[in-house]
Amino acid sequence: MFSKTDIEKYFPEEKNAALFFLILGIIAVLLSALLFLMFKTNWYKGFVIPVFVVGVIQGLVGYQVHKSADAYRKDAVFSYDLNPSKLETKEYVRMQKVNRQLTVLLIAEALLLMAAVLMVILLKNKADTAFWRGLALGLLLQAALSFGFDGLAKNRAGVYLNGLRSFITNHFKSP
Repeated sequence: MFSKTDIEKYFPEEKNAALFFLILGIIAVLLSALLFLMFKTNWYKGFVIPVFVVGVIQGLVGYQVHKSADAYRKDAVFSYDLNPSKLETKEYVRMQKVNRQLTVLLIAEALLLMAAVLMVILLKNKADTAFWRGLALGLLLQAALSFGFDGLAKNRAGVYLNGLRSFITNHFKSP
């Protein structure tokens, strides 16, 4: 049975994961800047591009989710008690959208991961491909990290969405 406790559990987990993602993004941006300034080889130049770009995205997404989690939690808990139909019309719809977005992200990240692995394999012993090997390894690192964290987020969202679905079914559809 879906309860307020489930709501109170989901959002802090999301907020903590978002904070970790934010920190990971900041570390990636700082690391890429440091590597770019310290090492002038083509390999590092290629490596820092995906690390920096994806790090910025990770930081922005982490910040946005972290910033909005408390408001969504308060609204969902309030709705659970005083306006349960809002859980169906707003929160359930929002979470379906989040779930679809996570699915799209996971597919994109899996494709990037496969492309990076393919690049690493194809360029492994090729001369004059240091930039592209660095880029492939940076992409591999960031795609794997993003895929892992987004996979965990999708699992949490799926559990929460199933709980909302059961609440709606039991609360509104029962005779």
